Amino acid sequence: MGSRRLAILAAIAILVAAPAVAQQRALTPRQSEAVGAYDKALADFKSILAERRRQIEAKQPLPNLPGQALYLARVAVISTYKDLTDAIPSRIGRPNKFEIPPAYFDADIEPLIDEYSNLFDVMEAPPANAQNSATPFKDVVDLATVIARAKGLAPEHAAAAGRISLGLFFAETNGKQNVRNGRSNTYMGSFQTGPSEDRNGHRKWQAIKGEIAAIDPHLSTRDDKEEARARGTDHRFNHWTNVRDGLMNAHADVFREIPGIVKTLPDTIDQMKLFELIQIVPTPTRAALKSGDLLNYRVSSPTIMKHLRNNSIFAFGQADRAKTSASYREILAAMWLFNRKFEKAMAKYAEIRGR
Repeated sequence: MGSRRLAILAAIAILVAAPAVAQQRALTPRQSEAVGAYDKALADFKSILAERRRQIEAKQPLPNLPGQALYLARVAVISTYKDLTDAIPSRIGRPNKFEIPPAYFDADIEPLIDEYSNLFDVMEAPPANAQNSATPFKDVVDLATVIARAKGLAPEHAAAAGRISLGLFFAETNGKQNVRNGRSNTYMGSFQTGPSEDRNGHRKWQAIKGEIAAIDPHLSTRDDKEEARARGTDHRFNHWTNVRDGLMNAHADVFREIPGIVKTLPDTIDQMKLFELIQIVPTPTRAALKSGDLLNYRVSSPTIMKHLRNNSIFAFGQADRAKTSASYREILAAMWLFNRKFEKAMAKYAEIRGR
C-alpha cells in the first residue's frame, strides 16, 4: 500500500512539473536571454544593497558617490524587468505600492526598494551644522508665491508657482530638507544646487529684495533673520536660503510663463514635471517654452537624452533607451517615476492651504 501511494505521488509530481518544464523548454532565445538578464540584475541589486548595509553598520568608510552603484543597480533591475515583460507578457504582475507601471516592476521586490530608500536616507543625511526650518513645506510655498508676485503674476498664478515649487522640493529630495547627495559631490541642500547656482540665485534675490519687502514685509523680516543665521556657512544647508536661491537661480524668470503653461498643461502634475525639466535640462526646456508649440518641441541632442536618462526618463528597457529623440509630450509621459512624489506634494500643499 505504501509503495502504491508513493507511486501515485510521484506521478502527480511529474504531472505538476511537466507544464513548467515544457514552458521552460518552449522559451525562445530572446526570452531565455531576458530571463537571465533580469535574474543577474536582481542578484547584483541584492548584492550592492547588502554591501552598503554591511559597510554602514560596520561604520566603514563609504566609497566616493556611494549611491551611484545603488542607483545604477536599481535602474538595471527595472530595465531588465521591462525587457522581460516585453519578451514574456505573462510575467506582468500585480500593481505595486510605488505606483510603478507593473510592466516595469515586480511587486515581489518591494522590500528591496524600501531598503534602497533607507540606505539613501543614511548616506544623504544632513550635515551636523545644517540649519533646519520648523516649517519647511510652507517656506517653499511662501517663497515661491512672493517671488511670483514680484515677477508680476496675479494671485491665482502666484499660488500655482507655490504649488509647483513644492513639487520641485519633493522631486529633488522627497521633501527632506538640507540633504546631501549620494550621487554627486556638487549638488546639495533642499533644492540640490551647486555652489555657483546658489551664489547666482542669491545675487538675483538681492536685486528684487526691495520689491519683496514691499509685497510681504513679514517674509522679508524672516529672510533677514535666515540670512544672518546662515552667514559664514554654506547657504545650501540653511533650508530657507537654499530654497530661495534655488528658485531665483533657475525658476523665477520662468514663473512669468505660468499663465500660458497652465493653459497648455492643465494637469497640475504635468506643470510640476515641466518645472522639474527646468532643473534637469534647462536650455531645451526654455527653448520649448519660447517655441509656441511646447508639447511638439523635440530634442535630439545625445547629451540632452543622456541627462534625461540619468534622471530616470527613458532609462528603463531597451525600447526606451534606444530613443534618440523625443517631443516634450513624450518626455512628460515618460516621467511616470515622478508621479508619486508630485502626488505627495499636492497633498502637502492642500494641507498647508487648509491651515
